[in-house]
Amino acid sequence: MTGRSISTMAINTPICNYGWNAPEFELPDTTGRYWTLDKLRGVNGLLLMFICNHCPYVKAIIDRICRDALRLQQMGFGVAAIMSNDIDAYPEDSLSNMETLSQSLGFSFPYLYDETQNVARDYGAVCTPDFFGFNKQLHLQYRGRLDSSGRAPAAPDVRRELVDAMRLIAATGNGPAEQVASMGCSIKWRC
Repeated sequence: MTGRSISTMAINTPICNYGWNAPEFELPDTTGRYWTLDKLRGVNGLLLMFICNHCPYVKAIIDRICRDALRLQQMGFGVAAIMSNDIDAYPEDSLSNMETLSQSLGFSFPYLYDETQNVARDYGAVCTPDFFGFNKQLHLQYRGRLDSSGRAPAAPDVRRELVDAMRLIAATGNGPAEQVASMGCSIKWRC
């Protein structure tokens, strides 16, 4: 087994660092258009998701990510996904495969490519999926999970934790005091 095999060990995100400011970036999407925080943010804030194509945790919830992204956009949040993995080691995560996935699922949000992995480092992203929910001042208020799904989707009627948290952020500017960490595969860093 090589060091580049898919890890089956789940990684959990750290607890939310409330009020932490979103670091600036400029990243291309799958069409070559560049995005910044100012271009992405909505009137109520921003959700950034670190995802990838190959991770079984992402695959288990990608349809829910698409559903909930639409709901959050309707609530006045900007939404974007960022892929930061080493594509040489994980070719399923390549830019062309990112484009295929975003088109086949009809992403309503840009799917950004972090080739240098600097954005993942700046944000402290640790796994896929890793959710960062910011209020309108772009202060971090949520670092939890989408819902109780793991490597397999949870029941269809499970509580939508991310949507509930972002609804609270829209109403009050603050995220929930209790947050359950997201779980997934580690970011695939270049050696």
